[in-house]
Amino acid sequence: MTARSSIRRFDYKPLDIALHTPFGISGGAQARANNVLVTLELDGGFVGYGEAAPLPPYNGETQAQALAALGAAQGWLVGKPADDWRALAEEFRTRGGVACGSAQCAFEMALLDALNRRDGVPMWKFFGGTGTTLETDMTVTTGSPEQAAIDARAIRDRRIRMIKVKVGGSKGPAYDLARLAAIRDVAPDSPLILDGNAGVSRADATALVQGLRQLGITPALLEQWLPKDDLAGLKALGEESGWLVAADESVCSGADAQKIADAKAAQVLNIKLMKAGLATALDIAAVAKRTGLGLMIGGNLESILAMTVSACFAAGQGGFTFADLDTPLFMATNPFDGGFLLDGGKISVAHIKLGHGTVPKVES
Repeated sequence: MTARSSIRRFDYKPLDIALHTPFGISGGAQARANNVLVTLELDGGFVGYGEAAPLPPYNGETQAQALAALGAAQGWLVGKPADDWRALAEEFRTRGGVACGSAQCAFEMALLDALNRRDGVPMWKFFGGTGTTLETDMTVTTGSPEQAAIDARAIRDRRIRMIKVKVGGSKGPAYDLARLAAIRDVAPDSPLILDGNAGVSRADATALVQGLRQLGITPALLEQWLPKDDLAGLKALGEESGWLVAADESVCSGADAQKIADAKAAQVLNIKLMKAGLATALDIAAVAKRTGLGLMIGGNLESILAMTVSACFAAGQGGFTFADLDTPLFMATNPFDGGFLLDGGKISVAHIKLGHGTVPKVES
């Protein structure tokens, strides 16, 4: 029987990673990943790592907020019993001092990594062991039609089949339709996920649907085009288009997932660990499986560390039809060793033997 453990050390520091190019969504662009690295050590010397990836254009969270939330928790965490990770995650949520989903996520990642390493378990097995592989898309961020074509061609050159396209924002449906036509011309057989990040109005959504039909483009998924509280609009969009609709910003808890299921507002739920952590992600997945909703795993602007945790979560849980775990490909440097393996669009975590298998590189 494994001995019970307490938290011996809890540290955090900024994790700033340069990007090849700015990462743009409907709410704005991020020029670099301004994240936070968490290190948690259990008595016995077992060390786990977590990452907070706040993304201001997505939900307003900042690196400063994540650092403040982790700092507020540091004083009471050291010495705490660690084995009941869900109870400790709830305590972090209620008394951490500053509400910040990405900080919550980083703490839970680091805690589970340390516990899994202590117990000799890979994280994908901890989350159910259903599978070890996923197929990820890659994203065409906001930009000109010409750049969209260049990016889509580069994605196909990587042997990634599915393309996610950011839509919405101030330039309007005609601009997005020109971008989508350019992508269709260079990647005509690629399934398209069209992600609005809650930045598309109902009128613009109708114009986009009509324009896509005129272009002969049938998307694989419409991801959160409308504002997060407009569940009636999400439902109407699915009925109007006849296409699959995913909720992302609208679902940040198990209760949110149940509301979407009850309202029949979407057919797919996008789980992002950075919204509220791993315990909440399990709650959302449980609602989806109970109510028959499909699942997608996504993320913010995350390094290979956090993306590997998401891959372990989704592969281990099983039942995820869509995966959007591409952001390490946007980063100019990789400060970690280990993590998932990528072959074309196929992600594998089968080689990971302990925790999430990702550690900071040793500085020379």
